[in-house]
Amino acid sequence: MTKKIIRYILLGIGLYAVLASLVIIFYQDDPTTMNWQDREAFNNRFIDKLKPAQKLSSESVLEQLGSPDLTFAKNSNNHVYQLFFYRTQHVKSDGITTQDECTGILFKDGILIAWGLGALSAYHSEAI
Repeated sequence: MTKKIIRYILLGIGLYAVLASLVIIFYQDDPTTMNWQDREAFNNRFIDKLKPAQKLSSESVLEQLGSPDLTFAKNSNNHVYQLFFYRTQHVKSDGITTQDECTGILFKDGILIAWGLGALSAYHSEAI
């Protein structure tokens, strides 16, 4: 009787491990279906992993993070600059997302050039 119970327990643990592994491997996070707290954390993790030498395209960021909360764009010196703001910290529960609740990601001709605090100042600078 106890061998049968132990066998069922081990079978249950094994089945749980297989199902958990499959979810971890095949489940893709979708920012559009997340609640705002999860999306903020997801955005933070993604932005924290960015590296200066990375040749990340704006399309890739849009594909992974979804639509930005705020967007700015301009043409300057025959280059297109896009500044995407993704919400990364909750400040005030007013239903409006503002720049102080977001982290900026700056692209020049579709390629990542800056993020974080430097993105907004680089966007406004004519020396980019």
